[in-house]
Amino acid sequence: MFSFFEKKVYLADYLHGLVDIHNHILPGIDDGAKTVEQSIELLKGFGEFGVTNFICTPHIMHNYYDNTPKTIEQSYEKLKNKLVGENLLNVNIDCAAEHMIDDNFEDLLEKGEVMPLKKEYILIEMSYLQPSLNFEMAVGKIAKNQLFPILAHPERYMYLHPKYGKYEHMKSSGIQFQLNLLSLSPDSYGDATTKMAGKLIDDELINFVGTDIHNIRQLAVLKETRISKKLLKRLLPIIEHTIYTFY
Repeated sequence: MFSFFEKKVYLADYLHGLVDIHNHILPGIDDGAKTVEQSIELLKGFGEFGVTNFICTPHIMHNYYDNTPKTIEQSYEKLKNKLVGENLLNVNIDCAAEHMIDDNFEDLLEKGEVMPLKKEYILIEMSYLQPSLNFEMAVGKIAKNQLFPILAHPERYMYLHPKYGKYEHMKSSGIQFQLNLLSLSPDSYGDATTKMAGKLIDDELINFVGTDIHNIRQLAVLKETRISKKLLKRLLPIIEHTIYTFY
């Protein structure tokens, strides 16, 4: 029988060794860390619970964050050099991007100006207001470019919640799902998102996890997030799969 007094555990206690494949730690190029000092503060905070490997994924979003491989690599090099200066030699960072499926995405794809993860995966997202009109066409072109699409935070698209079959349709078309660990706390995005996160995990639709951390406040929420032992049991293999795939 379900009990409101079921013992919960701190999620952060089980993240040691995680490769964080979705975050906004690179300084000064999107809505994440504004300065390299803020980036270092975040990395030190992650280090407190054993997360030291990151693939940094700033936004590429037309007319909002018009990042390019050049701007991303410049920010990456700035942070990488700072790591040496701070003697954070145990921290490993790589860079990629979180790509909005918008009216400019397919053009970037054709020009080879996207930033894949580990050369074969590409992290994509949609607007939180409505699905991208060109989503299925863009996914098809991603496949033609021999990349595997990973949809960031599927649990956060509220318009998909009443159309749950859309998730299964996307999975059947070759899209993999990355859950935000922040979604496991209602303090992050609300109860509806947390419930959907749990359902997607229960139905074995989630392939990978990431933090999607933008700032120190979100990191504090992650550190305080508690989940049930039942959910943890389902989550641990996903964490392990993320490490195995991206380490």
